[in-house]
Amino acid sequence: MQPQITIVGLGSGDEDQLTLGVWKKLQQAGRIYLRTDQHPMVAMLRHNGISFESFDSLYESNDRFEQVYEAIAVELLRLAREQQAELVYAVPGHPMVAEMTVQLLRARCPQEGIELVIMGGESFLDQAFLRLGFDPIDGFQLLNGTELSVHALNPRLHTVIGQVYDTYSASDVKLTLMELYPDDQEVVVGHSLGVPGDEKIHRIPLYELDHLQDYGNLSLVWVPRSDEDRLRNRTFGRLHEIVAILRSPEGCPWDREQTHQSLRKNLIEEAYEVLETFDEDDPDHMAEELGDLLLQIMLHSQIEEEEGGFSVWDVIGGLNEKLIRRHPHVFGEMKADDADEALSNWQQIKQEEKRSKGIDPDELPLLSGIPRELPGLMKAYKLQKKAASVGFDWPEMQEVLKVVESELLELKEAIDSLSKKEQQEELGDLLFSVVNLSRFLKIEPEEALSDANRKFFERFGYIERQLRLKGKSFDQTDLQEMESLWQEAKKVL
Repeated sequence: MQPQITIVGLGSGDEDQLTLGVWKKLQQAGRIYLRTDQHPMVAMLRHNGISFESFDSLYESNDRFEQVYEAIAVELLRLAREQQAELVYAVPGHPMVAEMTVQLLRARCPQEGIELVIMGGESFLDQAFLRLGFDPIDGFQLLNGTELSVHALNPRLHTVIGQVYDTYSASDVKLTLMELYPDDQEVVVGHSLGVPGDEKIHRIPLYELDHLQDYGNLSLVWVPRSDEDRLRNRTFGRLHEIVAILRSPEGCPWDREQTHQSLRKNLIEEAYEVLETFDEDDPDHMAEELGDLLLQIMLHSQIEEEEGGFSVWDVIGGLNEKLIRRHPHVFGEMKADDADEALSNWQQIKQEEKRSKGIDPDELPLLSGIPRELPGLMKAYKLQKKAASVGFDWPEMQEVLKVVESELLELKEAIDSLSKKEQQEELGDLLFSVVNLSRFLKIEPEEALSDANRKFFERFGYIERQLRLKGKSFDQTDLQEMESLWQEAKKVL
């Protein structure tokens, strides 16, 4: 006889809900194995003289649930091969709901030449729908409390969270839910739903989720679906929906008129406004400005979606794929012991990507790939850095200082004798040489100038405040007094 494993579901715990077919199988079975004897139906088996063995000892000898489930599957396969007959494996609830051992057996029995038969049973979900009173057709998801992620949460779906065994797992679930839901969001905790005498239902605010002490193997958490704006507005899907509405015929006239070209300056301005917040101690302002920058990305993506080019989901998908592809030392087998090695991997993969698109990186101009719209100082820095990578560079800093002095002298001469256009050219040469000096000093010129701008702003503000304390305006002072105040500002700022 071909060895056979028959898996049956013991139901949610109420003996009246056990299916007739499963009960007959249990009565007729020669050998019965239970994943655990911590289930209400075990009392009925004992009362009717039905013998069984359980795998509870494996929970004590293994540290993680995954190890337990693996050990159970291995042992069942061994027993089936040895007995060369049918054995019955009984699990709580329904075999196909939250039963990893069943999934392992489904994958391995065919390989082992063991016939697998699965019989249903009432799931804890059946009782959840009945006792908690919601219809899954409204939108429903079942999640595992031991590996809950905020990325799986959707407030517009009824969310049932299983595998919440104790206060520790409840605490982990609470912290994850709080990333999306407010602290006072009502949640429902159900224990032994549908089991007479054992059932308990608690309706509590989210922050009290780990205050309960009666969690067990038959516990679950239900977060009712909601269309509240305070929840929907914390989802990316809602952002996509809002931008689409703004661009629709019924939306905002200004947003409808925008094109890639008309939004160019907005994208640049919003990026710089984000940069300004890096120097402030104001996380709320930074979050607001990052939102404004994200809006620009959403608008450009929505324009393309309307024209059939791509959608923001394509943008996200492409970015995720690129990040994984360019970080093989994180998501693959490659190693990177430091930042330089990681950057080297990144550059190598970029070159391979170009070749896959039919572009030979060796035939491209060395200075290609630097964005045309970069600010002048930043672009000069990148141009010089690329040229230096092939040896086109000054050997030491003293040579660079001589070039700066020479360019300054040429500018002085141009001021007296040359046209505005030629003066502009000499000024550009001087600035370019100063950028070269910053590169030798390993200082980003944009950051250096930004610091200088901020310092000037603060010191000039000091002059203005001091004049105001004296009851003066700029019209009532002179350069000498302002210079004196400037020197004071240098000492205090």
